[in-house]
This record gives sequence, structure tokens and C-alpha cells, in this order.
Amino acid sequence: MSVSALVRSETTKQFSTSLWWILAIVLVAYVGFTAAILGFVFAASSSGSLPGNAPAIPADGLASVLYSTATSVGYVFPLLIGTLMVTTEFRHKTLTPTFLATPRRGSVLVAKVIVGIGVGVLFGALGVLASVVPAAGLLAAYGVPTELGSAATWALFGRMIIAFALWVLVGIGVGALVRNQVGAIVGVLVFTQFLEPVGRAAAAFVEGLSDVTRFLPGAASDALVGASVFTAATPGAAGGGTLEWWVGGLVLLGYAVVLVVLGHLVSWRRDVT
Repeated sequence: MSVSALVRSETTKQFSTSLWWILAIVLVAYVGFTAAILGFVFAASSSGSLPGNAPAIPADGLASVLYSTATSVGYVFPLLIGTLMVTTEFRHKTLTPTFLATPRRGSVLVAKVIVGIGVGVLFGALGVLASVVPAAGLLAAYGVPTELGSAATWALFGRMIIAFALWVLVGIGVGALVRNQVGAIVGVLVFTQFLEPVGRAAAAFVEGLSDVTRFLPGAASDALVGASVFTAATPGAAGGGTLEWWVGGLVLLGYAVVLVVLGHLVSWRRDVT
């Protein structure tokens, strides 16, 4: 079976179930709600509309920080869908007929990577819309510049979509390496929602730790995008200097390549049943 036929097969597998649109709805709801809450607080503070004597947040760069909510808090969704693209097949043994029809297993994995990039672009576009619409609306309502007419802002959107696509590939690598679906999902959630955030927060207080944490996948993703609610909230965590956007992209791509290759060598070639 040719790679193009495998891509069509993988596309059918991905979009013939309800999983992708359920995750897409949750992504849009979660990112949109978060962007709306942060947009209200930050925009009101920047315009001096909040009660009390709290210092106003500078308007410079505020729009980019709010727009980046999609990748700052929503990157776990493309990571999960990439993981599920593989582990679901191991769990339900649907890889068995695929491998019988296509003994060259590497071609099947390549097809998953190609489809994963497309899924990442789709989820990235949804994530950008979910964060930009409420954030820009609230910025405009409080008289804070939305920066939507800036080329730099649109470049930010493009890098966010690239980050989503790379996160799907990282997830495919995790799924290929860790066959057990529950174990893979738990590992993804523990690392992204606990271990890395704690490590990056600790870097604000431990000298030299940021030289390590800036190469973690989430930090690399933030560097690629060029803005992040996390780094804006913990500026000390960047004490060792953040990566250039293209370096962050290469680091995240490196994680994806290493995980996919390891998954192919260690797990993908083993018996399914």
C-alpha cells in the first residue's frame, strides 16, 4: 500500500470517530474561557479600571500574551490527540489489519505523522480563534490596542499553529513509545500539568535552574510562539534567558523526532497481539 493510500486510511480513522471533535470543542471552550477571564483582568488593569490601588499592567505586549493563551494552556490538547492517534489503535487492536495489509510498518507511522500535522494545523487554527476572539474583544472594549493590524501579531498566530502541529507529533511519538493508553495519558498529564510547571516556577528561585528548564518542551513551545502567560506571570523563571523562537521550534521538533524514532525502534515493530 502506498503512503498516499495510507494517509487516506489514517485520515478516515481519525475523522470517522467522535474523539477529534469532542477534544476540539473542549479545547475551544477551555481556551476561550481562560482567554476571556485573563483578558478581562489584564485589560481592565491596563486601562486602570480595576478598583483599588493595584499597579496597572503595561499595555505594551499585552495583546500577544493574551493571544498566546491557546498554546500556553491549550497545548495539552494536541499532545493528547497525537497520543490517542496511536494508543487507541493498540488498545483496540485495529493496527493488526493495518499491518497485515502493510507489512512496512514504518510507512504506517509516516502516514500518521503526515495526518498528525494536518490535525495539528486544524486544532491550532481553532485554538487561535478561541483565544483571539474574546481577548481582542475585551482589549477593544477597554481601549487597549488589539495589535491585530500588526504583521508581528499575525506571525505570532502562524507560530502558534506550528507549535500545535509539533505537539501532535510529540504525542504520536509518546503513543508509539508507550503502548498502554492509560499509562501514556497519565504520563502526559502529570508531566505537562505538574512536573514541568513546578520545575519552571522553581527556576525563578533557584539560580541556574532556568538554564535547564528553558529546554523543556513547554518552555521551548513558549519560546517558539514568542509570548506566554506563564513567562509573563513568572518573569524570574527566564533568568537564564529564553530561547530564540527558531531555537525553541527546533527543540520541540527534536523532542518529536526523538520520540517517534524511539517509538519505532522500541515498540512499533513488536507484535500487536
